[in-house]
Amino acid sequence: MDVLEELRSYREKDIPYSRVLSSMCTIPHELAVKAHQLFIGTNLGDPGIFPGTVELERKLVSMLGELLHRRDCAGYICSGGTEANIQGIRSARNLKRRKDPNIVIPKTAHFSFEKICDILCVEVRRANVDEDYRVDLAEVERLIDGRTVAIVGIAGTTELGQIDPIVELSKLSEEKDIPLHVDAAFGGLVIPFMDKPYPFDFANKGVTSITIDPHKMGMATIPAGGILFRDESFLKALEVETPYLTSKMQFTLTGTRPGTGVASAYAVLKALGYNGMREIVKRCLKNTRILVEEMSALGFEPVIEPVMNVVAFKTERAEEIKQELYRRRWVISTIREPRAIRFVVMPHVTEEVIKNFMGEFRRVV
Repeated sequence: MDVLEELRSYREKDIPYSRVLSSMCTIPHELAVKAHQLFIGTNLGDPGIFPGTVELERKLVSMLGELLHRRDCAGYICSGGTEANIQGIRSARNLKRRKDPNIVIPKTAHFSFEKICDILCVEVRRANVDEDYRVDLAEVERLIDGRTVAIVGIAGTTELGQIDPIVELSKLSEEKDIPLHVDAAFGGLVIPFMDKPYPFDFANKGVTSITIDPHKMGMATIPAGGILFRDESFLKALEVETPYLTSKMQFTLTGTRPGTGVASAYAVLKALGYNGMREIVKRCLKNTRILVEEMSALGFEPVIEPVMNVVAFKTERAEEIKQELYRRRWVISTIREPRAIRFVVMPHVTEEVIKNFMGEFRRVV
């Protein structure tokens, strides 16, 4: 067998996105694919060899910063939300320099914070959420002490797409002089393009770092995450010497870094612009409403009214339904609290995909 034929045989075993309603990733935009191919041999880990790619990364960071009300922010394009969250907390820890440090996060925070606890040796304190699954401010304040090096708020929770009260968290962080990291891995490229965007970003003075992933709603190729900081001081807190490379210092977590994520993310944002992105978000929100109507007609109640294009429906049969759909090569996910089935309505989840899915779903339930 030819090696490419062998590879195709393995690829054909993968489930196509047209049957996936659980993922926060999507089919890359065709421009992203072309840009990826153009930059496929680049390595941002050795910037002196790839000055053009470095310049492009700076332009992309500036574009993302402008979207988040801080054009002169600092940061870089990384592997995804997990790396960005690690770096956001690592920077805060290094700047605050507390013995036995801790961070305060919502109970709804992404599982990457479990890795942060292990890797960075910081205690993770989890604050309860209110009835709308937004972090409880009184709980956050109660958990803060003299060893707290960062507070975390989520702008687009993984399970429900909810937005924490970032405005109030920012005021608290200013009052306590503690950095506020916002995990907007998903919501960062959704919220700015909604009709009534919630102010989750650098417009709040307490926000010191933001995670934002172009390979999600930005339709860039994988991997293309992002970590943005309010200013250069947060990057300097991450620097290590790199004596044998073309740069003297390096602030990134990984050494070798492909320029493909930079090029693909830049291509999509530059070509589509704010208006094009707004149309894509509008379409996803419309399709989310269609899904809610279809599910409600079958008696399924949303856990919360969807804030963005993520929605979950209460059912004690969640795991059973998920497994049966997977046997039929349809992918959804579940959440444990409350027990529910969860959907993410990405650009590939069209009205036709929803129609085909609902036909199968009715047979299952």
